[in-house]
Amino acid sequence: MTEPTVFVVDDDEAVRHCLGVLLRLAGLKAETFSDGMAFLDAWDPERPGCLVLDARMPKMSGIEVQRWMGAQEVPLPVIIITGHGDLAMAVTAFREGVFDFLEKPFDDAYFVERVKAAIDRDAETRRRRERNRSAAAKLRGLSPREREVMELMVEGCANKTIAARLGIGVRTVEGHRAHVMRKLDVTSLSELTRLRLSLDGDTLK
Repeated sequence: MTEPTVFVVDDDEAVRHCLGVLLRLAGLKAETFSDGMAFLDAWDPERPGCLVLDARMPKMSGIEVQRWMGAQEVPLPVIIITGHGDLAMAVTAFREGVFDFLEKPFDDAYFVERVKAAIDRDAETRRRRERNRSAAAKLRGLSPREREVMELMVEGCANKTIAARLGIGVRTVEGHRAHVMRKLDVTSLSELTRLRLSLDGDTLK
């Protein structure tokens, strides 16, 4: 598994250096950038971690970078840092989906704690995305009839009800149910229901 990286974007060279040293002393991998565009040019969505952004930067503000990141398929959790914070800025940041908003100067230990929490959030998001991908692939492997039977199973329909609604025999339904459970690698109806409900319709197309 790729080691998570803390990407620090700040136009102040001294701040970039200090945060980089602080993060590395805490055992974290860190990369620093002088502005948002430099980070975006280098960003690889497959690299896990989190993003630390200065709120006020030339060319592209931290909020603008956060807004762009939030539109990506797998956005990194973002921590906004600022020496000129105000309530309106914080509200805007959280509305854009920022993970946290810290005013300088902040406590070093607390900053590292929040960074680690953001990395944990990213790891869980990526695990959930991978589980969903695997589940969607399995569901796409069902035949059209098996999909119909599965949907009725998830609705809680008994075999006789499924047979009547689809116009097939009960034994045929039993065969399709067995195939559904085997192909999806589930052992109970509750497990099947959780798998199905974890995905929306667009994911299965």
